[in-house]
Amino acid sequence: MNIIFTDVLGVPEEYKPKSSNKFIPEWYKNMSSYINDSKKPNGSGGTLGTIKRCMPVFDAITNGYIITTYVDVYVSNNDNLPYYEWPSFNPISWHPVEQAPTHPTYNEVPYPKWINPWGIKTPKGYSTLFVPPFHRESIFTILPGIVDTDEYTSPVNFPFVLNDIKFEGLIPAGTPIAQVIPFKRESWEMSLGNKQDIENQNKINVLLRTKLFDSYKTFFRSTKEYK
Repeated sequence: MNIIFTDVLGVPEEYKPKSSNKFIPEWYKNMSSYINDSKKPNGSGGTLGTIKRCMPVFDAITNGYIITTYVDVYVSNNDNLPYYEWPSFNPISWHPVEQAPTHPTYNEVPYPKWINPWGIKTPKGYSTLFVPPFHRESIFTILPGIVDTDEYTSPVNFPFVLNDIKFEGLIPAGTPIAQVIPFKRESWEMSLGNKQDIENQNKINVLLRTKLFDSYKTFFRSTKEYK
């Protein structure tokens, strides 16, 4: 499958979207895979693996693509309100606070939004989920959304809130804004598992317990590729 990012503002090449596996957080890269760097059983048949051995976390971090800021933005305080400055490109606009007065992120100030320079096109039947980058510390958090990017291919902007309304400092160019995850639109119907489903899950659990290390990765995980 192919996802196309089209630059409508002419931002520098350095700040083009990239696969999320190019933006693995430092805390994750620097963490040991095992407590005390000890790859051995814990004395009761378990292991001493850290969150770095959790493949669901790794797959979330490396899923899809990352859109970043493309110019420095400095945040200061002006009459108890955040004040944003930048050298070029006009990267931020605003939504009136009245547009989302009951949203959980409401903080009594207008909602700034990152002006996204990238139009996105996905194959027929595929939409795009935009979320804050997973498992990453950030100065701000965008409001998630889904766009049917097989039909609507213009840039989608990203309203956000400061995680600390009193924050003052630099948001450097190249800071991750949004994780971009294409997915196929399908109709789903929910049902509850039966006796056979329980038996199948028991078989999975038995198989998992045949290995001390990386059992989910060995038996069940599928490789995900985003290039």
